[in-house]
Amino acid sequence: MSEQNHDQEEGTPAGGAEQQETANSFRACHMARAQSAASRAAAVFRYIEGVGTDEKRSDGAARAEILFKATHAARVAAQALAVLSESQPHPAADSRCARNAAAAASQAAQMGQLHDDGSELSAAAARAAVKAAQAAGAASVAGALGENETLNAEADAAEKAAVAAAEAAGWIRPGEQIPEVSTGTRSADVMAMMHF
Repeated sequence: MSEQNHDQEEGTPAGGAEQQETANSFRACHMARAQSAASRAAAVFRYIEGVGTDEKRSDGAARAEILFKATHAARVAAQALAVLSESQPHPAADSRCARNAAAAASQAAQMGQLHDDGSELSAAAARAAVKAAQAAGAASVAGALGENETLNAEADAAEKAAVAAAEAAGWIRPGEQIPEVSTGTRSADVMAMMHF
């Protein structure tokens, strides 16, 4: 009996180790992007929270709504990252989590733009965040399954551009450690939905 036949009889599929290595490689790519997006969302939330006492930025009621939505966006991004971190490597599912984190970061960026009264730099940062979300979405579409290297590279580049734009807007200070955002209550149903 050959070694290959023995492995297959023992339940080890041919190429299983290679597939796992590939999944791990894509996991690292999607994880890095999701972490970056979650950090962007958290940074915008902290920025709005920290400078909200400046009356020139927004009135009390408007600021409260902006802060609420930014908090929610940061929490959703953190939840997407948590789902990715706690699951087994799976390129399609991992790419959807990265997409969800980027989409939430885009929502946070829109709140940052509103908070800054639509300044030029904040508008540019919001546009870059939308592009990052769109690129992450393209990398996760059914046909790509999170494994299209070209789409993943484009999503990585768009994420880096979104970070740079957020730094230019003053939402992120380079080198600053951004505190983690609580994921809040995480029901099994909500967590399962984060993969879709």
